[in-house]
Amino acid sequence: MNFERLEKNITDNIKEALLKLGYDNRPISLNYTESSLKNLLRTDDIKNALGKFPETVRDTFGDVTFHEIKGGYCLTVSAVGTSYINNLSGYEFLTEFINTVRNHGISAKDIISVFEKYSDNVIIEEKYNDEFNYLIYFADGIPDEYMYCLAVEEEIDGHFHITYHRFTREDYEELGF
Repeated sequence: MNFERLEKNITDNIKEALLKLGYDNRPISLNYTESSLKNLLRTDDIKNALGKFPETVRDTFGDVTFHEIKGGYCLTVSAVGTSYINNLSGYEFLTEFINTVRNHGISAKDIISVFEKYSDNVIIEEKYNDEFNYLIYFADGIPDEYMYCLAVEEEIDGHFHITYHRFTREDYEELGF
């Protein structure tokens, strides 16, 4: 059984959380839908796979636990794992992206320029739906394989604020935006 995609996704999601919230030497829990786990693990036997997963990552994540929640599973990575992930390098794009998004008064163009700084292979699609205004991603998955959905929100003082969600390609496609 191959756990690389799940391990990478957990690492990426925890790194994102640590960049947004800061590191405080605590365990972090992530909720996954059954569908997401099936995509990441490439199996329908999620419970069996999750039962084997903690042993494969013990050296880097420390203890990993999981329990069922409505529609999926909650995975908890120990403080050992969050410390390990906090010290990983190679997240320059994500760091700059989050630092840009957290500012008020930015535009979609400011965000797009961060993507374009890291690749000439950026796909930008304007969307006209109730969820978000832009879909942006790297066509070749380098330096980041996620689909970013940006929502531009106007504040009372006339300045804009941008929020985002990021999805694996499979999760994005399943959501049917």
